[in-house]
Amino acid sequence: MDKEYITELISSKLRLIRAESGYTQEKMANVLGMSKKTLVQIEKGRSAAGWAHVVAVCALFRNSEVLQAVLGDEPLEVVETVAHRSIDRPKGKTLGGKVWWRDIEKKGEFRLQQNLISHHYRILDSYDDLWFSTFEKQDAVARLDELFNEQDGVE
Repeated sequence: MDKEYITELISSKLRLIRAESGYTQEKMANVLGMSKKTLVQIEKGRSAAGWAHVVAVCALFRNSEVLQAVLGDEPLEVVETVAHRSIDRPKGKTLGGKVWWRDIEKKGEFRLQQNLISHHYRILDSYDDLWFSTFEKQDAVARLDELFNEQDGVE
């Protein structure tokens, strides 16, 4: 996944996200900081939203079932991972990956998961806190080893 793909994907689902929220075009345009005319053009497939608007949609409508269905579980995590190429810091509580994730590997208190929709990888601890996220499996496995070794006191 990259910015262009996510931009096209979210643009194509904007009408559904708006309808799911029960918003008129006027209200949705206001919420996203764009003109109604621009929103109509996006909804009709004549143009695409910009990256800033896509990020805003993912932030403001992060609980949308439509967004979760196309990006899998945590829309903001996917967008942040794409924007930064990876996330590498304790990030906070997740839901633990019971629906949109499959476990790949476990080491100590850490587990590596892959998202079934976006296919990105993440590392959670035993409290379901996010520690790392990337689209590169090799980077995720290497970071899992590092975290496990740090936890075990191995340098």
